[in-house]
Amino acid sequence: MSLRPLARSADLVRLRDEGYEVAVEHGHLVVAHVPYVTPEGRVAYGKLISVLNLAGDVTVRPEDHVVYFDGETPCDRYRRPLNKIINSSQAFTLAPGVTARHLFSSKPAAGYADYYDKMTSYIRMLAGHAQALEPEATAMTFPVVEAVKEQSVFLYEDTASSRAGISAVSAKLRVGKLAVVGLGGTGVYVLDLLAKTPVGEIHLFDRDAFLQHNAFRAPGAASVEELRARPTKVAYHAERYSRMRSGIVPHEYHIDHNTVEELRDMDFVFLTMEGGETKRHIIYKLTEYGRPFIDVGLGVYQTADGALGGIARVTTSTPVHPADPRRIPCSDDVDNDYNRNIQVADLNMLNAAMAVIKWKKLVGFYADLEHESFSTYTVDGNHISNEDNR
Repeated sequence: MSLRPLARSADLVRLRDEGYEVAVEHGHLVVAHVPYVTPEGRVAYGKLISVLNLAGDVTVRPEDHVVYFDGETPCDRYRRPLNKIINSSQAFTLAPGVTARHLFSSKPAAGYADYYDKMTSYIRMLAGHAQALEPEATAMTFPVVEAVKEQSVFLYEDTASSRAGISAVSAKLRVGKLAVVGLGGTGVYVLDLLAKTPVGEIHLFDRDAFLQHNAFRAPGAASVEELRARPTKVAYHAERYSRMRSGIVPHEYHIDHNTVEELRDMDFVFLTMEGGETKRHIIYKLTEYGRPFIDVGLGVYQTADGALGGIARVTTSTPVHPADPRRIPCSDDVDNDYNRNIQVADLNMLNAAMAVIKWKKLVGFYADLEHESFSTYTVDGNHISNEDNR
């Protein structure tokens, strides 16, 4: 449960101060102990749930007029279902631990001014019938409000997932510790995508400085002053993404023969570094540790007419299905125009997206029909291939 919107939003504070049992869970506003009449004609208590619209940690006017209800079918005092507000009835899983059985729809001409207006309107629609049977029935219980430790890594609510109705499936991304080894063009886009997931910790490994040419292959925009300060890549990007979430852990050194032990307790590793004997050793050790990993690769070449072609590659390795070593180039002297720092931010971004999508398949966020462990995208033909299917 999050306390930030409760403390900073006047409408939610009003609900709490008037005695309603209010909580914010995974981007949803939950009001518990709402009295209603069951189909058997008795008074029971359920929960009203609404998706929250926030600007930072402060509520804004609700965009819709619907709410969910967790309880039996609500009726009037004569045991007739409240069909005027019941839109549909089924099992809804809105977020981990947030479920409902009905969707209500009642839209006033002017909409709802705020969440106090919205939730109390629906409470009256239910409680009025319950109070006809039991006058003392009320949703205002004035519960003791205890401080609850924040469980989210985000510094503000993830309303993107709740608005899209995917909070439950997003919970599959709550992996403990991930590593991004190498924060070059592709690695930083991997970080950008991972930072928007509820992963507990994202460890960044790279000792290089963030220089002017790096700014042209990174999300966002660096200032001249920031470039002149010559921060390390991991320090620069850790500061950027720590504005949004906790758990970004910078390590201002490379992973090599001496530091590879750092990866032993990672739940997953993204290898976004160049090849060579060091990379070969890291792959060997990850396999020995039983650590799953994804290796990315980007080959860019220049055609006779001066255009660029290229192939983006993703190779996946798990303890059950280790990667074929031939699928991961580890040579130091590959003739590759990419090594000359041709600016291809779009291909870096694509390569990172391919890698993160595959990781999300592995944890069950995305459906995975082919279970490929090797895939490539070829620029000139706009062609995607999947191989080594399991």
